[in-house]
Amino acid sequence: MSSITNLSVQQLRKAAALKEKIQSLEKELGRLLGSTVASVASPAPKKKKFTMSAAAKAKISAAAKARWAKIKGKTVAAAPAPKKAKGKMSAATKAKLSAKLKAIWAKRRAAKK
Repeated sequence: MSSITNLSVQQLRKAAALKEKIQSLEKELGRLLGSTVASVASPAPKKKKFTMSAAAKAKISAAAKARWAKIKGKTVAAAPAPKKAKGKMSAATKAKLSAKLKAIWAKRRAAKK
């Protein structure tokens, strides 16, 4: 395929005329079908933007800092301690909650009858 700068004036005029003819045919087709027809040279639809989680950003940041510290000959600061797991319910608390919920559901069943 030749570059547009290498085309003669006559070829450029012919290309412009063909483009106009294509556009008019697309309009006519759109009128016949009752909708607009996308142009042949329309750009592709945009892809969904990728988002990174905060945890992934933190890992990448820590790794980059470690690499730079290694290059500069410095010691790397200790990584932040991982978050503690949420506390578990004691057996007594579970029993109280279970009894409370059983009473609530019994009350609801009795109200339906």
